[in-house]
Amino acid sequence: MEEFKVDKWGYQVKTSSDSCISAINSYYHQVLSYGRERSVILEAPKQDPTCVLANILAAHFLCSADSSRAMLLLEAAKSCLEQASLYEKVVFEAVSYLILPNRDDDVAVELHLKLLKDFPRDLVTVKRAQVLSFYMGRPDLSLKLVEQALPVNKHESYIYGMLAFALLELGRYVEAKEAAKKGFEIDSEDAWTHHALCHVFQYECRFKEAVQFMEECSRTWSSLSSFMYTHNWWHVALCYMEGHSPMEKVRDVYDQNIWKELERIDASPAEVYLNAVGLLLRVYLRGGINIFGDRLKILADRLTDKAFWYLEWHLDVLVLWALSCTGEVSKAEELLEGLKYRISAMTKKKQEYMQRAVLIIGASDEQLDVFNEVWITMLLNSGQATKAIEAIEKQLKKREGTPFLWRLLEKGYSSMSRNQEAIEAGKKAESLEGAYFN
Repeated sequence: MEEFKVDKWGYQVKTSSDSCISAINSYYHQVLSYGRERSVILEAPKQDPTCVLANILAAHFLCSADSSRAMLLLEAAKSCLEQASLYEKVVFEAVSYLILPNRDDDVAVELHLKLLKDFPRDLVTVKRAQVLSFYMGRPDLSLKLVEQALPVNKHESYIYGMLAFALLELGRYVEAKEAAKKGFEIDSEDAWTHHALCHVFQYECRFKEAVQFMEECSRTWSSLSSFMYTHNWWHVALCYMEGHSPMEKVRDVYDQNIWKELERIDASPAEVYLNAVGLLLRVYLRGGINIFGDRLKILADRLTDKAFWYLEWHLDVLVLWALSCTGEVSKAEELLEGLKYRISAMTKKKQEYMQRAVLIIGASDEQLDVFNEVWITMLLNSGQATKAIEAIEKQLKKREGTPFLWRLLEKGYSSMSRNQEAIEAGKKAESLEGAYFN
C-alpha cells in the first residue's frame, strides 16, 4: 500500500520516512530564515532514496556547487515520478526546469506561478521564484508571486519580509514599511524583515535609528548564512558611512562583522567577499580607503582566485574594480574577456536582458546606488559637470538627507564656477554631516 506523509505546508509527499520529512521541513526553515544549515536537505534522500521531493530539492541545492551529483539526484527523482504525489510532480516540473543551464527565465517563473496557484502555502517556492525575479530585474514579477501566496499565509512572518522587499524594489516605501512592521510583529527575529526595515530607514535617511535597530537585532544573527549575516552588517556599515560617522567606525564593522565571518569553519567565502568588496568601493569613492590600510589589497589577492569568478554578475563587476584598483590588471582583463564571452554565448533573449544594464546583475537599490556614485564621480572627473549635476539632483529627489550627495553637488557647482550655489551645497552638506552621529 502506498504511504504518504505531509510536509510543513500540509501537502502530500510520497514517503514512509519520518526522518525524510523532518529533513525537508528543516530545509524549508533554513531557506526562509537564511540559515547556514541548508545542507540539511541532503539528509532527506539518504533517509528515503525514492522520495521525489527529497531528491529534487537536494538537486537544486547542489546544482551550482556540484552539478554532477545534482544530476544524479535529478535522475533519481525522475525515476520515481510516477508514484509521487501531485504536489511533488508540480514541484519537480518547476525545479527541474529551473536548474537547466539554458533555461528561459520567463518560463521558469511561469512554472512557479502555476505551482503556487494550486499549492499557495509553499513559501519556499515563493522564495525561490522571488530570487529568480530579483536576478531578472523584475520586481513586478516578485510582487505578483508574493501576492498570489499572501491570502493563505497571512499569519506567516516570512511572507511579509518577501512582500516588503518586492515593494522596496518597486519604490513603494510606505507600503514596504507597513509590510515589514507586520512581519516584525509576528516574528521579531526574522533577519529578512530586519533587512527590509533597514532599507526603509536608509531611504528615509534615518541612519542613526537604522544602526540602533540593526545592532539590537544582531544578537539573533549568529545562525545566519554568511551572505545574510555579512549583508545585514554591510547595511550597518553603510548607515554609519552615509550618516558621516568617522570612517574608523565603518572599518571596525568591516573587521569585526564582515571579514571576521571568514574565521568560521562553515563560512561561504564568496558570500562574504560580495559584501566586503561592495563596502570598500563605497569607502574608496568617499576618499577613506587609506584608513583601511592594506585591506583592499588583501581582499583583491583573494579575488584573483578564479573559483570566485562567474558566480554572479554583481560580484564579477565588483571584482573587476578591486583587481583593477590594486594593480591586478592582467587578471582584471582576463575576467572581463570571460564576461564578454559569457554574454556572447547567451541566447538573444538573455542578451536583451543584459541591455537593461545593472538591473540584471542582481543587486538591490542600495547596492546599485554605488554604481550611480561611480558614474557621477566619473562625470565630474572628466569635466562633464552638467550631466553630473543632473544625476545628483535626480538622486537627491529620492534621498535629500545624504551628506555625500551634497558634497558631490558642491564639487559639480565649483567646477562650473557657480560659486554661490557651491557654497550653499557645501553648507547643506556640513549641516547634514553633523546631524546624525555627532
